[in-house]
Amino acid sequence: MIKIKDLTFSYTGEKPYLIESINMNIPEGKFISIIGENGSAKSTFVKLILGLLKPLKGEITLNSQNIGYVPQQMESFNKQFPITVYEVYKIHLKALGIKNKNLIDEILEDISMTEYKHSLIGSLSGGQTQRVFIGRALLGKPEMIILDEPSTGMDSRSQNEIRALLKELKNKGVSILTVEHNIAEAIHNSDYVIRMRDGNGNICDIATFKDIIEHDEVDNMLVYSKEEI
Repeated sequence: MIKIKDLTFSYTGEKPYLIESINMNIPEGKFISIIGENGSAKSTFVKLILGLLKPLKGEITLNSQNIGYVPQQMESFNKQFPITVYEVYKIHLKALGIKNKNLIDEILEDISMTEYKHSLIGSLSGGQTQRVFIGRALLGKPEMIILDEPSTGMDSRSQNEIRALLKELKNKGVSILTVEHNIAEAIHNSDYVIRMRDGNGNICDIATFKDIIEHDEVDNMLVYSKEEI
């Protein structure tokens, strides 16, 4: 569970706030998508949850500090750099202080990337690269994985493969929190949807997927659950 109370943030420390007075609980063991227009502070919200940014006001309480993070591909790695999948994982294990290198083979098998163990990152497709980054996040055995637009720039087949992988992880007990630019995909694949709206990160009342269908819009709602239909 992530408990958020009176969360307020701006990069300048002054109004107008990007995020203002957010209060919500994010449940464990679910597939949750964050949606919203460009500039609605989706990525900022995620960075606040991760502790990469400090709130101006309010607090975020995490039941577990063991969270894996998968940034947008272009933010996280230069694909022109000559490094293999194995080397990326080896470096990450060292950073985590984990000495069990057998874990690399276990994770590669879990994400169906064993045959690419010694491949250069730059030789992989977009979907394969994203699998590598998801696997890297899994090396720490996280209870939750947060992903920032994991399917951006991929073809439909790769997007389907990534969604299937994330659902498989959820079924194994890993909570999934993802920033998603495609509202239809978020609604179809998630247990809950969080919408950042009004261009300032405000989150309002809880609504259901039934409400979305009936009103044919998502302008005024914010946490949806399929379980509430």
